[in-house]
Parts: sequence; structure tokens; C-alpha cells
Amino acid sequence: MNRTISTLMVAMALTACAPPLSETTGSQTVPAKLETQLDPNGFHNSIMVFDSHLDTPALFHNDDYTFSDRQSWEEDGSQVDYPRMIEGGLDGGFWVIYTRQGLLDEEGYRIARTNGIMRQASIRELAAKYHDKVELAFTADDADRIVAKGKIAIFQSMENAYPFGEDVSMLETFYVGGLRMLGPVHFSNNQFADSSTDSEVWYDGLSPLGEELVREANRLGIVLDGSHASDAATRDMIALSTTPIILSHTSTKAIYDHPRNIDDELLLELAESGGVIQMNIFGGYLEELAPNPERAAAIAELSEKYGSSSRLMDEATYQAWSAEYGVINAAYPRSRSTYEKFMEHTFHVLSVVGPDHVGISGDFDGGGGVDGMSDISMIPRITSDLLAAGYSEEDIQKIWSGNMLRLLRQTEAARTSTLISPDVVN
Repeated sequence: MNRTISTLMVAMALTACAPPLSETTGSQTVPAKLETQLDPNGFHNSIMVFDSHLDTPALFHNDDYTFSDRQSWEEDGSQVDYPRMIEGGLDGGFWVIYTRQGLLDEEGYRIARTNGIMRQASIRELAAKYHDKVELAFTADDADRIVAKGKIAIFQSMENAYPFGEDVSMLETFYVGGLRMLGPVHFSNNQFADSSTDSEVWYDGLSPLGEELVREANRLGIVLDGSHASDAATRDMIALSTTPIILSHTSTKAIYDHPRNIDDELLLELAESGGVIQMNIFGGYLEELAPNPERAAAIAELSEKYGSSSRLMDEATYQAWSAEYGVINAAYPRSRSTYEKFMEHTFHVLSVVGPDHVGISGDFDGGGGVDGMSDISMIPRITSDLLAAGYSEEDIQKIWSGNMLRLLRQTEAARTSTLISPDVVN
């Protein structure tokens, strides 16, 4: 990372922008704008910057992707690589072990388990290959140590606990491999919880197996993630978990009433429990996007060709599907929202719960990105706008990493497992 900012600049950064007075706009209270000589880019590069949800591991076995080379969203659709992380001042984050939802049967669970294990192995493989640039992180203290060495810290999260099947003890296997954040469910209801985007309600929250999963995550010291979970499931996690939960990539219903987003009532419950929402740069959850009939028709044809989502779990089949999906993306790009709309969501949430409970996630390489923020290299713009809006350096440090690492430390401190020595994973 670029940490060459001088002692004088650090002093300016710490004194030029004291916590501001507030001014009221309508029903919202926002910080008063400050006149400051602080250099936004210099300040951005002087603080620890993390993203809580990076889907980039999906690209690791793609022959067209090389982590060490600077690539381009405009040319290949990728959004994160080492050069662009350096340009964006990103010190690390949670790299996602994602598994597409399939059938809730033994065959589906078997294929999903293999996918999850292979995805985690690919993250560890990348960390070993680029050990001079990145390093696996298992604790919040690891993040401090790794960044101090000028490397990027790689944490691991799981989006969709479907690979565990009905065996909650599988969570311990992934913990040993480095898993430190867990989202029980994705687009469809599964064996653990209701999804926010499923048309049916199965459990009205967590299932009994999902409750067991929460207790196991608490025992091991894994942060629970309510993104994609139904409101009822999120409330169940807040109530049952012994530590605060995170929404690793979520937007607000106050700006766009989408089932995937969170309303102010639940947002306040999250904050009151000590939890954190990481603002999502995913256009489809920021506003109603313009329809694209040609794209919809092409995707429908693709789905008909490959059948149900459960058939996409096989790696070779998935790679074939992914290649064809890439052709569709190139021919019929998805409609996009804007950076300004993302900041509208962010400023609303900040006005409701304050900077102690807010963070940032681009959902990059997982469908995220908007006009004005197409990849990870552009995230300093967020820091600049937060400064311009009057948020203090302390506030912005919390937003970029402090709040997320606080949750991780709380989860580590509450860990009750005596079955695994922490030395096992180091």
C-alpha cells in the first residue's frame, strides 16, 4: 500500500477536520460541511480500507483472469485485481466462498460441499502464489500486522451455507481453513433460513437447523451475516447470536423498496444490537433499473439450455454456463445505476444510525458496480465525498474498516470453542 504520507500531512489529517456541528435537512440530520485543506487521496491512503464482500474468487480458475495484472471492467468485466486494489487504496477484505443454490437433497449437498471446499482452497492457493503481495488473515490483529507490512489482508467469508448440507459440524472444517464470516442463505430458501428474495415463507425466519448453525458460529467465533436473509431471519440472528451481526452488502428500503434491502425499523434494531450494515454498490438494489428485453430473453434461453440451477454446480458445466453468460453480458450489458444513487443510500443510512454502524462493500465481481464506480480502483471517491459532507477522519476510518474489525474482535472475544487451538490456522 502507499503509506508515504508525511508526518506533517498526518498531523493535518488529525486536526483539520474535528467532529462537525450538525445541520438539519428535512427530517434528517447530517454533518455540517467543513472547509479543510486535507488531501482526500492522501487521507484515504493513510487509513485502513476494507471491503466486506469481494466475489473475486469466482474468477480464480478463469484462464482470462490474472490477479497480478491490471485488467479492465470495460474490457473483461472484472473489477478487482492487485494493481487496482493498490490504486484504490484497498488494504483487504472478505473474499467470498459462494455456492449457487441447488436442490435440497443429498446429491445437491454433495456437489455443493465439493464446490465450497474447492472455492476455499482457491483462496488459500492464491494467497500462497502471491505471498509477497497478500496474506491470509484469521484475526483482527492479523489485519493490523499484515497491512503494516505493506501487504493485502485476505479474510474469508461464506455466502450461502448450503454446502454444509444438514451437517452443522462442517462449519468447523471451514473455520480451520480460515472462514470468519457466514451468511446462512442466498437468493432462495435453504435448509437454514428464509431468503429475502424467495416468494415463499418456509420457517418465518431461521429453521431449527439454522438456529443450531448460529450457535455453532458463536462457539467458533465466526461473524454472522444477515445479507440476503429475510427480515424475520435477520431478526432471529440478532436475537439468538451472542455477538452483533453484520449485513455485509445491503442497501436501504427508504430509498428503494426492494425485498433485498433493509427498512429503517430493522436498521435501528441492528444498530441497537451493535451490528453494522455495509453499503452495497449493486445497481439492482439501488433503484428500479431500465428494462432490457433482449438481455432477459437471452438469459431465459440460457436457463432453458442448462436447466435448473442445481445442474450448474458441476464445475465444468458451470464454466461453460459462465462463458456463455459472459457473451450475453457483452452483447446486452445490464442496466446500471449511478454512483450518486449509491451515495444517497449511504447518506440516508448514516443519518439514521450514524457512522458507528456503517461500512462499505462494492459487491465487486458479484454484480456490483455503477456508473461512476465501475471497479475497486475508484473507491477513494467515497472518502472524498464523506469528507466533503463533513464526516470526520475518525468517522471515515470506522466506515472503511473500524466497525467491521470491531465486530470481528467482539466475535473473537466471545468465542467459546475449546476444540481448536488458534495456532492450527496460522
